[in-house]
Amino acid sequence: MLNDWDWILFDADDTLFHFDAFAGLQRLFQQYEVTFTAADYDDYQAINKPLWVDYQNGAITALQLQHQRFESWAEKLEVTPLDLNDGYLAAMAQVCTPLAGAVSLLNALKGKVKMGIITNGFTALQQARLERTGLLGYFDLLVISEQVGHAKPHPAIFDYALSQMGNPPRERVLMVGDNPDSDILGGINAGLATCWLNVQQRPLPEGIQPDWQVNSLQQLEVILNS
Repeated sequence: MLNDWDWILFDADDTLFHFDAFAGLQRLFQQYEVTFTAADYDDYQAINKPLWVDYQNGAITALQLQHQRFESWAEKLEVTPLDLNDGYLAAMAQVCTPLAGAVSLLNALKGKVKMGIITNGFTALQQARLERTGLLGYFDLLVISEQVGHAKPHPAIFDYALSQMGNPPRERVLMVGDNPDSDILGGINAGLATCWLNVQQRPLPEGIQPDWQVNSLQQLEVILNS
């Protein structure tokens, strides 16, 4: 099956990396001698999640997202939202670890197919995390929405990635991700083959049909090497 692909593109958060936002926020607020509770996290996500939807829909910029999610805490702590956001990204780079099966999968693919990351995350976190985990050398391409100016599922970020890849035939590019809206629908609309990493075995959203669905990276490795 590997012969079917010239490139495999991966999402980053919750596809290759375990993204524990609560642990990152706890680490951040420890620096301010604040005990960040589960209730605080729920309040943060009530603000953060709609901002991510707005960002993916192109309604706000990456900078606006990073600023607005920390406005209330910045006021309480008498610091800037930028200070908090920078501290949070630095903390996340420290706490993020590869998902189970990620390193084995990348080792199995290295040298057999070109690999890239296409992520809606932020530059400061992506680069630091890849370097810290030793995974940077596996990838021929790193496309970050903050740098491109468009977030998945917008076609422009996929078009940008493909241009950086030398415009391979789109049917020979596989997009792997955990988010059915940004990764799978975005990949489908860009003319790519898609594989949904559905660890929690959620039902498929209406109107989205990936080419493959797996519940672990280990399962994906078996399929790709079959």
